[in-house]
Amino acid sequence: MIPKMKVYETLLTAKVVAVIRGADAEEAVAVAKAAIAGGVNAIELTYTTPNVAKAFDQLEGTDGALIGAGTVLDAQTARHALLHGAQFVVSPHFDEEIAKVCNRYNVPYLPGCMTIKEMVQASEWGCDILKLFPANGFEPSFIKAVNGPLPKVRIMPTGGINMDNMNDWLDAGAVAVGIGSDLTKAYQAGGAEQVTDLAKQYRTRLR
Repeated sequence: MIPKMKVYETLLTAKVVAVIRGADAEEAVAVAKAAIAGGVNAIELTYTTPNVAKAFDQLEGTDGALIGAGTVLDAQTARHALLHGAQFVVSPHFDEEIAKVCNRYNVPYLPGCMTIKEMVQASEWGCDILKLFPANGFEPSFIKAVNGPLPKVRIMPTGGINMDNMNDWLDAGAVAVGIGSDLTKAYQAGGAEQVTDLAKQYRTRLR
């Protein structure tokens, strides 16, 4: 298990997290490996993927990759993800029981938050990076507004983030961004090679 602080360091360095929702475990693995080959090495495998445990098992130990679990809705799912090697846990909401499990095993928990109240609550439970979700309902300037009263809060917008607007969010103070549908669409249109090319474009476009 990678130390918690090392996971955070990797996320902050990577800047781009690939959120992968596969039609099945095989597709999720293929998209993840292609993204990693293109330089996007922070991967969030979502629990909306059927038999996602198989994808975790196949990707565990991939050199240079950080593999986390997404769409984790409860503590039981969080524990399941950790048992299958997830190195961080992401949910679309904040849940105290998920926070307890992740704190118990010293694993980063990135909950989805939309309001100041949710962000304060998540911070009090030790969440160091908060997922602004869905981000397509906000403007990048929202981060500055949050950091006025909450200067220590670090935000990772996810949902509606793409190559054209990711730098706007990062320039506005986002510590990382979550991308997803672009990679899946690329795989469905042109297979793994197209995903790798797109991942390389994301890395190139990062400021």
